[in-house]
Amino acid sequence: MDGVTTQDLPSFYERVGGAPTFKALVDRFYEGVAGDPTLRAMYPEEDLGPASDRLRLFLEQYWGGPKTYQETRGHPRLRMRHAPFAVTPDQRDRWVTHMLAAVDSLDLPEPEDAELREYLVRAAQFMINRFE
Repeated sequence: MDGVTTQDLPSFYERVGGAPTFKALVDRFYEGVAGDPTLRAMYPEEDLGPASDRLRLFLEQYWGGPKTYQETRGHPRLRMRHAPFAVTPDQRDRWVTHMLAAVDSLDLPEPEDAELREYLVRAAQFMINRFE
């Protein structure tokens, strides 16, 4: 790898298939949310489409894709954006269940699958702001 820098390597976003992969992930996740009354109640909008778009844009940017999230919404500030909602361990578990089921549907290569799962579980844990 003489002369090769990490900038020369494809991003996670590119390695997993780019926008279509993240759209599939988020669409499948929100199918789970829609069928989970406890988790669905956390989304004040009647249409989950805007929430889906925000999550997709955030994940794409986080994993090395377009910076559209930052350009349209500013810094992610995840904990601040979730502060108005009571995110409990039960809600974390529900979120993780639906998100990992969505990851299952992607059939990613093992290293990328493991990396994505580890991040999602860690991020969900970080969002807990209320204990039952």
